[in-house]
Amino acid sequence: MLRSCFFGVALALAVVAGPRIANAQSDETGTSGTDTDDGASAAATADSTAADSTADEAPAPRKSHAHRHAKRSRRHPLVSGHVVPEDQLRQDALPHPSGNLHLIFPGVKDEVEVNIYNTDGSYNLDALAQASHVLRCRRTDTEKPIDPQLLMLLSHVYDHFGSKPIEIVSGYRNQRKQTSNHFKGTASDIRINGVPSKKILEFAATLDGGGMGLGIYPRSQFVHIDVRPPPSYRWIDYSPPNSNASEKRPPKGWRRHKLQS
Repeated sequence: MLRSCFFGVALALAVVAGPRIANAQSDETGTSGTDTDDGASAAATADSTAADSTADEAPAPRKSHAHRHAKRSRRHPLVSGHVVPEDQLRQDALPHPSGNLHLIFPGVKDEVEVNIYNTDGSYNLDALAQASHVLRCRRTDTEKPIDPQLLMLLSHVYDHFGSKPIEIVSGYRNQRKQTSNHFKGTASDIRINGVPSKKILEFAATLDGGGMGLGIYPRSQFVHIDVRPPPSYRWIDYSPPNSNASEKRPPKGWRRHKLQS
């Protein structure tokens, strides 16, 4: 009887002490059953704290798209611009450029090298037509004569940056918003490989004696150049790449015809 009672007490003590021993071993080795989950939570918290500590870094992965957009909006508006005061415009007459142009449309092997001037300084109509072809609407494959003044400005840009080819992001656009300078054939969006967009913008601004629109698109990494009635205008647009705004789409009811070889 006494032996049975002693055995029962010993068994009860073992049951109580067992978890304590296991927990003590777990704390020493750092391999408790919930260690992985707690470690992941700690890492996520650390990442979130690090991201929030620097405004220029990306927000924590768990932040929603709306939260990220709101955070960007607090730093700067999506689009902002201003009229250029007359005293900031070019005061002397703009000389003629070389007239040389090398325009390329990346990805489709479409390019042209021309001189927009004849030897007597008049415009070469064939060269203008070739440039207009490369600057055609890529969605509808339609063309419109591009304003020679715009091509003259692009030739200045081409000369200044060492005759590097000018990449065309967008030229003429056969679109719904017909007040756009792209629709009028008086605007182009450009890049130059190896040249920051800001440098292109800064140089283009020196050409402006009145009647130019210049915009920079940091996220899409291109510069917009257009000719327009005064006053001149400058803007910065943080819209994402490949923006598909409804006003940029082809006119309603338009149907693309099968291209003839």
